[in-house]
Amino acid sequence: MAGALPDSQGVEHFRVVRDLADFDVRSGNWLERVIFNNRLKLLALFAFISVFLGWQSMQIEVNANFERMIPSSHTYIRNFLDNKEHVRGLGNQIRIAVENTQGDIFDPEYLKVLAEINDILYLTPGVDRPWLKSLWTPLLRWSEVTEEGMRGGPVMPDGFDGSPAKTKELRRNLSHSGAIGNLVSTNMRSSMILVPLLDRYPDTGKPINYLSLSRTLEEKIRSKETDKIRIHIVGFGKLAGDLIEGLTVVISYFALSVLIAGVLVFLYTRCLRSTLVLVSSAILGVVWLIGLMKLLGLELDPYSILVPFLLFAIGLSHGAQKMNGILQDVGRGTHKYVAARYTFRRLFLAGLTALLTNIVGFLVLIIIEIPVIRDLALMTSVGVTGLIFTKLVLIPVILSYTGVSPVAARRAVQEQHVEDASRTVVGRLWAMLEQLTRRRAALAAVSLSVLLLAAGLVMRVDLQVGDLDAGAPELRPDSRYNLDVAYVTDNFGLTSDQFAVLVKTPPAKCDAYQALVDSDRLAWELEHVEGVMAVSSFSERLRRIVGGMSEGYYKLATIPRDDRIRGYAANRVISDNPDSMNPSCEVMPLVAYLTDHKAETLERVLKTVEAFAATHNRDDVQFLPAAGAAGIESVTNIVVWESFYRMHLLLYAAVVVLCFVTFRSWRAVVVAIVPLLLTSILCEAIMVALGIGVKVATLPVIALGVGVGVDYALYLLSIQLALQRGGASLAEAYKGSLDFTGKVVALVGATMAAGVVSWAWSPIKFQADMGILLTFMFLWNMIGALLLIPALSHFLLRDIGRRPKDLEVREWLPQVSIEGTAGEPATEKPSLEVHSHAV
Repeated sequence: MAGALPDSQGVEHFRVVRDLADFDVRSGNWLERVIFNNRLKLLALFAFISVFLGWQSMQIEVNANFERMIPSSHTYIRNFLDNKEHVRGLGNQIRIAVENTQGDIFDPEYLKVLAEINDILYLTPGVDRPWLKSLWTPLLRWSEVTEEGMRGGPVMPDGFDGSPAKTKELRRNLSHSGAIGNLVSTNMRSSMILVPLLDRYPDTGKPINYLSLSRTLEEKIRSKETDKIRIHIVGFGKLAGDLIEGLTVVISYFALSVLIAGVLVFLYTRCLRSTLVLVSSAILGVVWLIGLMKLLGLELDPYSILVPFLLFAIGLSHGAQKMNGILQDVGRGTHKYVAARYTFRRLFLAGLTALLTNIVGFLVLIIIEIPVIRDLALMTSVGVTGLIFTKLVLIPVILSYTGVSPVAARRAVQEQHVEDASRTVVGRLWAMLEQLTRRRAALAAVSLSVLLLAAGLVMRVDLQVGDLDAGAPELRPDSRYNLDVAYVTDNFGLTSDQFAVLVKTPPAKCDAYQALVDSDRLAWELEHVEGVMAVSSFSERLRRIVGGMSEGYYKLATIPRDDRIRGYAANRVISDNPDSMNPSCEVMPLVAYLTDHKAETLERVLKTVEAFAATHNRDDVQFLPAAGAAGIESVTNIVVWESFYRMHLLLYAAVVVLCFVTFRSWRAVVVAIVPLLLTSILCEAIMVALGIGVKVATLPVIALGVGVGVDYALYLLSIQLALQRGGASLAEAYKGSLDFTGKVVALVGATMAAGVVSWAWSPIKFQADMGILLTFMFLWNMIGALLLIPALSHFLLRDIGRRPKDLEVREWLPQVSIEGTAGEPATEKPSLEVHSHAV
């Protein structure tokens, strides 16, 4: 290859080319020639793609989807989805509690406001209107047994006008409805409106826009608040809307991340033009991603908002490596065009391998059977694929035109050749790190790592799955939503944490005697499970009706063997509860109301149901978990926990394979993987310390941290191994690796951490948790790579490249000047600077 000096190991050392006429444009591999000999055409193509995808990105929608946030392919969730038409009241719904702070619910003024809110909700787009339930809807019914037989009707009297007579009738009807503690608070100061939601708008077929719904609730419902009336709104639709609303704050953090990145890169390079190129290309990668998401029909949601931040950070990492290589070549006097080609030639394979490792690592998340995580995996992989073009190709091409500041370039080279390392902070730090290649320091570093590993393993024993706090853990404890949840829990006997079991029989057989008896037995078992407040079932309601038919005698409130009595009672239950009892009499929900939705509570309830179903399921009756908010969450926890170890196994297997392909040495693979493993375990220990469970929001963090962290090892070890195979000692090779890419590794780690640490102040708690964990992983991966790679290399890679005639390999090294021109006398202290380019 023209302009290159090969050694016996095939490592190429690039000479300085000051005049472009002295450079052979036909040198390099076919890909390099295609790219750099057609630069203008390539830039025109990139400009066209960027404009098109930029236009697409401006049309991206931000939303959330209930069914995409649950493991819809799991058997238990299929039980719910296949039967959700029969149990409309257990699906996606909003609960609105209207409180009278100065009286009770029978106040005419309160009832008037409640009626206005009811009418507004009825006309709100996305509401499943027939199943809206409140004091003002006919779904809320009362019944009683009299001498003349069963009587009943809507709780709200016909022609209610607020008069004392009608109010008295309302009180009486309510006392016979069973709504107290459910739709009416136990202190009679507030009542609930249950608002079932559709999955899509009937007129357009588009998914429900939760942001629009949330804003409607705030503008038209919450605005009804006065000194006397307070509104409390809970449910997935409102939570999703609040999360999306909070994204506007998080998106502003992206601008902060860009600013921080720009400042740190400029302080490192002191070159404005290369800083602008680097930051702009990183932003361009994000624009490409969002545009591609629009083309693929994907949306941004509260979970996938992580991806643009991550993609910007990854793009900055790889771009910084390219910029650093060009800075050093230009600083030695090489023409900017040649420097760009040299950098492409040296770093394309290492960069491509690192990005492919990122892609494979992120694709591993597809094994998790939760659509929102699979979307995140697809988005991240598509985005990183785009980085192959915007970072590995576009940045060198642009810099081949713009070049870098000559002053900044000379400074970059001079800093590597200061004779006295103690003159600079970086020099002293590099000297300390170089000591880690020696036995005593290496043994100390490895021993410290073992101690940290042991401590991490001890702490991670307490790692839990699911939510560890009451309320909505996605938001801060003092958020309006969580305050509303606390009010509903404190004032209503039955909470919104419902764990429902679907009791399924053949059509018209739900009133079969043995099915009712078994259902009653399951209800009894659940009532005695810690964390269950109450249980409501078809059999329990039927017994109440039978007891009423027997003059209220409690001993006769049982399940009768007489088919006619059971059939009559069953019809009454179904007619009085059309929102939760289906007319075909084949699916009846058994609902356990829980004190909270903590992981341990859900696990106890689910195990009880599974054990009961295992011994009582048969052809004519089946007990199918799980519906209700708590039931769905319990299944989500199972899927997350099962995926946790599979994800780790596949992720590290993929990283090991790609590292082996890159290094062709199992010892080098061990050196690269150990810091990643240590970081993963310490991250889990931190989750335990901070009270963060493994859930949908945190599960991807470890995979993303490993996918990004392996980049450090790939760049450092690629250069180190190349230098060792060229004849350098381990200490010399690691020093050369630090000189060439060490500062960039430190820069990237600090920049990525600084970009996400601002999330700690996000109003969305799970994003704050993600920010804290990612900050730790970015920093610790960087620190671990700089400290452990030389220490582990002392024990595993010390003899790489050693040969009996080692002096013959080194004969030419003193002849290489600081400018890097082969064969000229050295003008300063001999160094391995030329080796540091060999990747």
